[in-house]
Amino acid sequence: MITPDVCGLRDQFRIPGTKVVQFAFDGNPQNPHLPQHYAPNVVTYTGTHDNNTTRGWFEKLQGQSRQRVLKYLNRPGGESRAVTTALMQTVWSSAASLAMAPLQDVLNLGSEARMNVPGRSTGNWRWRWNEEMLSPPAFEQLRDLTQATKRWR
Repeated sequence: MITPDVCGLRDQFRIPGTKVVQFAFDGNPQNPHLPQHYAPNVVTYTGTHDNNTTRGWFEKLQGQSRQRVLKYLNRPGGESRAVTTALMQTVWSSAASLAMAPLQDVLNLGSEARMNVPGRSTGNWRWRWNEEMLSPPAFEQLRDLTQATKRWR
């Protein structure tokens, strides 16, 4: 829980806040994880080590939650591979100073690549990448996105 005191301290010392786009779609238009609410002093993520991959997360969404994501992205059809790419484009295009995605999202992997399930004592931290996964197209797409959103330095 982030209290006003925590926000005040963070802002006083100019410590970046964090936003996770997977937390944005609860139906609250003021949700601070919605990319239009990001400030420059923010680091944004598509997901974290404690979340499902973005593709896996979207594939498990149902009903209103799924529809909110599709409406936000203006993608009525909503194929899960395209949603991952669209969410990366959204966070890369935001005002946040830094945009990040776990390798699993860069590679557009599903739930089989989830890193950790909080509260589960076994089976975590087992996912590993291998050289075959590191295909040039995934990184060319990331490079193109980074250049298009002027995050290239």
